[in-house]
Amino acid sequence: MSYLPRISGKDAVKIFEKAGWRIRGQVGSHTVMTKEGETVNLTVPNHKELGTGILRKLIRFSGMTVEEFKALL
Repeated sequence: MSYLPRISGKDAVKIFEKAGWRIRGQVGSHTVMTKEGETVNLTVPNHKELGTGILRKLIRFSGMTVEEFKALL
């Protein structure tokens, strides 16, 4: 299993934006992101530090691999 650094929700949103996801809005303390042609929405918590399990799940739902995500860091 590949190592994932600890990043904030704000940083994760910036990385997903680089991958083509766009911010749709905010619901409470979560940023909702969409992408043209994708059927899922990403809901990124605005925490100071995201847990590795949550981050891996977001990466999987986005259709990226961990290596692709880390390349955008």
